[in-house]
Amino acid sequence: MNGGDEVVPAPAGPPSPLEWKFSQVFGERTAGEEVQEVDIISAIEFDKSGDHLATGDRGGRVVLFERTDTKDHGESRRDSERMDYSISRHPEFRYKTEFQSHEPEFDYLKSLEIEEKINKIRWCQIANGALFLLSTNDKTIKFWKVQEKKVKKISDMNVDPSKTMGNGGVASSSNSGSPRPCLANGGYSDSDRSYNYLSTDFSFPPGGIPSLRLPVVSSHETSLVARCRRVYAHAHDYHINSISNNSDGETFISADDLRINLWNLEISNQSFNIVDVKPANMEDLTEVITSAEFHPTHCNTLAYSSSKGSIRLIDLRQSALCDSHAKLFEEQEAPGSRSFFTEIIASISDIKFGKDGRYILSRDYMTLKLWDINMDSGPVATFQVHEYLRPKLCDLYENDSIFDKFECCLSGDGLRVATGSYSNLFRVFGCAPGSTEATTLEASKNPMRRQVPTPSRPSRSLGNSITRVVRRGAEAPGVDANGNSFDFTTKLLHLAWHPSENSIACAAANSLYMYYA
Repeated sequence: MNGGDEVVPAPAGPPSPLEWKFSQVFGERTAGEEVQEVDIISAIEFDKSGDHLATGDRGGRVVLFERTDTKDHGESRRDSERMDYSISRHPEFRYKTEFQSHEPEFDYLKSLEIEEKINKIRWCQIANGALFLLSTNDKTIKFWKVQEKKVKKISDMNVDPSKTMGNGGVASSSNSGSPRPCLANGGYSDSDRSYNYLSTDFSFPPGGIPSLRLPVVSSHETSLVARCRRVYAHAHDYHINSISNNSDGETFISADDLRINLWNLEISNQSFNIVDVKPANMEDLTEVITSAEFHPTHCNTLAYSSSKGSIRLIDLRQSALCDSHAKLFEEQEAPGSRSFFTEIIASISDIKFGKDGRYILSRDYMTLKLWDINMDSGPVATFQVHEYLRPKLCDLYENDSIFDKFECCLSGDGLRVATGSYSNLFRVFGCAPGSTEATTLEASKNPMRRQVPTPSRPSRSLGNSITRVVRRGAEAPGVDANGNSFDFTTKLLHLAWHPSENSIACAAANSLYMYYA
C-alpha cells in the first residue's frame, strides 16, 4: 500500500479443532432399559437442505424429523449464512412423522425370510411442498411421498351439528341418547329407519327458517400422510447394500453383492444392469460389491467399492455394461504385512463423495481413507479409527464383530470426516492440509466426557506434492482410545453430517443423538 508495496496476507493455517456440544437426543433409554431389536436404528440421512432428517430401523419403520430453529427467520438465516456470519442458535429438530416402510416377507422359491430392516434411505427432490424419499430393505426399494393433507370439515349447517346423526338426519331430543340398533354391514332394522330421516319431533320455528345457508367445507388442521408411490422389486438376487440418487433427478442405482442396476424413478417394472461382477463359475468368485454411490454433480459418473479394498470409478458414457472401470483406486499392501485377517479388514464398508465430487471417503474395518479422484496411486490421507483393536482381531473374528459395517461421512465444507467405532464412540478427523484434529466423542449427553488429548503431529510420507497423511488416535493395548475397556456390543455404525453446518446425527442402538460445534 505504501509506496506501491503490495501487502501479502499470511498463509492461513489449518482450521482449529471443533468443540462438540450435545444438542438433542430422541428415543433415549433409561438406565437398565432393554433395547428391542426392532427399534435399533439401521439408517440415517439428511436431505440436501439439511432441514429434514430421516432414520430407518430394523422394524421396517422410517421416522422423519424436521428442523425447527429456522422456521421463524428462514430467509434471513440463509442470507446470514451466505455472508459467513456466525449463528448463535444451533440446529434443532423435532419429530415430524413416521410410517411403516417395509414388512417382513418370505421368499417361497428360495425358502428365505426377507427382513423388514431398512438398509438405506435416500432423499429425492422436494416438489410442491411434498417430501420424496427412497427406502430399501434387502430386496425391495420403495419410493415414498410424504405430504400434508388438510382435514376437511363441514361447517355452517342449518341445524345444530350437535344434534345431527348418521346420514345427515337430525336426532330428536327424546332419543338422542339411546343407542341405535344396527345390523351387519352398517344397516339399520326396519323399526329404526326413522334415523335416516328428519325426526318426527323436529319442529320448524314459527314463520319458518328465514334463509337457508349452504354448508361450507373448511379445513382447520393438517395431517401428514405417507404414500408409497412405487415399488421397485424382483431385480436383485442378492442383498441390496446401497441405493444412490443421480444428480439428474430422474434416475438412481441400487447395488447388491454382485450387480448394480440403474432405475428410472418413474418406471418400477424395469431396470438396466450396468455392473455385473458375477463369474460364470461361482467358485471363481473373489470379491463382491460392498457400496456404490453416484457422483454429486456428474450424472454419468459413479463409484463402487469392493471387499478387496478397491474403489472403481465408472463412466456410463463408455458402454452399456460398465464391467471395465475408468479408474481404479487401491492401496498396495506393505510387503510382509499380510495375515489371515488382511483381506477381511481391507473390505470397504462404505464410500461417500465429497460435496464437490473431487474426493471420495472410504471406510474399511480399521481406517478411513480419503482419495483424490485425480490421483489413483493411493489415498491422500489415512486416518486410524481404532488401531488399539489390532491385537484383538482374533477375538473380533470369533464374535463376528470383524464383519461390522461402519459408515462414514464428510462435512459440507470438506474439511473434516467422521466415522463410528465401538463403545458408542465416534471419531472426527480434520483433513485440511496440516490439520492434526483427531477427536473422539461418545454418543451420550456428554460427548467430550471420554476425551483424549490431541495426538502429536501425524507422520508423513515422502514424495507427492499432495502429502499422504497417516493419523492415529491415542493407542494403548487392551483398552480403547479413552483408557476404557472396549465394549463390542455397543457399536456406532450409522452417522450423518449436516450438509451445510457442523452438526452430526448418529445412532446408538435405538437412540438418535445430535451434536453441533
